[in-house]
Amino acid sequence: MARIGVVGLRRGRELARWCARLGLEVAALCERDAEVLASAAAEFPGAWTARDWPELLDRPLDGVVLAHDFDAHAEPSVAFLERGVHVLAECAACGTEEEGRALVEAAERGPARYSFAENYVLHPHVRLLAESLGGGEIGEVTLIEADYLHGLSPEREAALVGDPGHWRGRIGPTAYCTHTLSPVLDLTGAWPVEVTAHPVLPGPRPGATVLVVRLSSGALAVTRQTFLQGEPDSHWSWVSVRGTRGLAESARAPGDEAWVVRVRREPWANGGTVRDVRRDPPRLRRGGRLVERAEEGTALVVEAFRDTLLEGAPPRVGVRQAVAASLVGVAGGRSLERGSVPVPVPDVAAWTAG
Repeated sequence: MARIGVVGLRRGRELARWCARLGLEVAALCERDAEVLASAAAEFPGAWTARDWPELLDRPLDGVVLAHDFDAHAEPSVAFLERGVHVLAECAACGTEEEGRALVEAAERGPARYSFAENYVLHPHVRLLAESLGGGEIGEVTLIEADYLHGLSPEREAALVGDPGHWRGRIGPTAYCTHTLSPVLDLTGAWPVEVTAHPVLPGPRPGATVLVVRLSSGALAVTRQTFLQGEPDSHWSWVSVRGTRGLAESARAPGDEAWVVRVRREPWANGGTVRDVRRDPPRLRRGGRLVERAEEGTALVVEAFRDTLLEGAPPRVGVRQAVAASLVGVAGGRSLERGSVPVPVPDVAAWTAG
């Protein structure tokens, strides 16, 4: 059985549970908050405990899950990869192009693999959209939109971003774009070329931003992220794809209806009759249980990591895709600083392998 360590036990505790359900041994736990660490250790009594990730580098681990601060994953990812430990890392792969290059080099130089813990490419509605696009139902993608939104009260938003000691208070307003950009890149198979970032409201730190991204395929992507009212019930995610022959999009609806996908094929492309169908995602069972809709992406991304560890399967979302999505946020920050001008995104696909 493969042995894994988990760094960051707030979000990471749920990932640890899925690792255990899917046949991995949770052998080490790492968390700076002593109370959180103690609580997790009681749930995984056989696991070795640590307060900081460097303490895990010399442990006999096959893989590590990085789920601590959003902006602190690049350094430990490289360190563990260089030790031959497979990495599953959340949210932002890197915060600079230099970090991204170092991460790609470490992931492609040695035997250990880097997987991006991007559950949003595997949520039910996104999987249905992938099936539609893969079958060519709506033709070539021309415009793709994605939302990752939290409908918080002004007081709650201020509490999250106003604390300089919390990563929410450190990151730039465009940084948390991976939950929109990763589905965009995954569904289209394209790479980001250029981004223009717009603040939804003026101010030194806009609560929400809109990114307009030109893709290598020629298609345009429009993403909205962070704090806006109208939070999607499909785990904060909504995706819409327009093609040369029609439209496929998830529903803007409450509850379970938010996971439904509508596909419309225009009459001129469908023998003179419009084709407009509703698709409900099938339920998923893993680890001997029916998976909650909002957990499906997490369960599947952990399952893919397990298959990488045990079978050598390629990562579901690999290092270059992770770095490309993360660097859209970096370039978007420069666009905001310069008054919403277009800024090129580094061509991660063309980087020379280390």
